[in-house]
Amino acid sequence: MAQNRDKVLRDFGRHLSRLRHEAGLTQEQVAERSGRHPNYIGDIERGQRNPSLKVLLAIAAALEVSLSELVEGVE
Repeated sequence: MAQNRDKVLRDFGRHLSRLRHEAGLTQEQVAERSGRHPNYIGDIERGQRNPSLKVLLAIAAALEVSLSELVEGVE
């Protein structure tokens, strides 16, 4: 079970990183726009954090994507 969760977090982190790069944003810019610390964004991208729904909504807004697009393909 823990391995599945870890894989989901890593997959989400890679997807977030890809979306961020496509938007032409740095981790610092996403952090500032979402009201989070840059280290926290980096931790999410490395699969080391499990962000709450509130954080996911803030990141989606920072990237100007929908929540469903933010989590698309992550299972």
